[in-house]
Amino acid sequence: MNPNIVEIDNLSFGYKGRLLHKGINMVFPRGKVVAIMGGSGSGKTTLLRLIGGQIKPSKGEVRVDGEVVHQQDRDGIYKLRRKMGMLFQHGALFTDLSVFDNVAFPMRELTDLPESMIRDLVLMKLNAVGLRGAYHLTPPELSGGMARRVALARAVALDPNIIMYDEPFAGLDPISMGVICDLIRSLNDALGATSIIVSHDVKETFLIADYVYFVADGEVVAEGTPHDLMQSTLPFVHQFVHGEKDGPVPFHYPAANYQAELLGQNSAKHSQAKPGLTKNSQAK
Repeated sequence: MNPNIVEIDNLSFGYKGRLLHKGINMVFPRGKVVAIMGGSGSGKTTLLRLIGGQIKPSKGEVRVDGEVVHQQDRDGIYKLRRKMGMLFQHGALFTDLSVFDNVAFPMRELTDLPESMIRDLVLMKLNAVGLRGAYHLTPPELSGGMARRVALARAVALDPNIIMYDEPFAGLDPISMGVICDLIRSLNDALGATSIIVSHDVKETFLIADYVYFVADGEVVAEGTPHDLMQSTLPFVHQFVHGEKDGPVPFHYPAANYQAELLGQNSAKHSQAKPGLTKNSQAK
């Protein structure tokens, strides 16, 4: 058996002719928690979409369990996705369904299990995230941290081999962050799954990740264990890990000379300018 459940090989991808990823290589071993980190707009979430087969690479391959994702037909894609669970950045719960029905949704859609078994499984998943007693509530009645935990219960409803997390710590208070952090690690180990975390939260991610990839300018600029990266002297990694304002990642978006612009000397250039992308402006 291949020790890596997901492999990204020499992958390039861009939107409308603008290159976002340039020959990226990554591997995600079975049973590990692996993080993809980088600044906003560095294409981290796009990598999750490529793994899930929502979009196709311009060059290179994404392989899931040995299968090339973009070569699959509709049935093949759905078969691969049955091995995946996804925690979306803002939970993406169905607001008109109860907590119970949100977690039951993938079971009812993708299996032929009887309702009695679905009930037991839903309560088991909710108990794992500490919210069995909230089964009757609806998403508007939940706090942000509770909603994220319900979304996590839904993501692992079918015991996936791969669990993908898109900014799981965004917008949470410190206590909720700690709870989600612990759940990601404990559920990964209990299920024997592989977790792929997209995040820019250094402290929480480094606590649970086995391995980390840093992406910038469309490339993997550094990789290693959290301990190794904390000691890194690479300018980008050091600036990112320690939250320093001065470094290779600039504060200002590239622009014309400020004084000349105020005096109106660049108005003609502005009228002819075309929008471009840098590592700080690329959309995920």
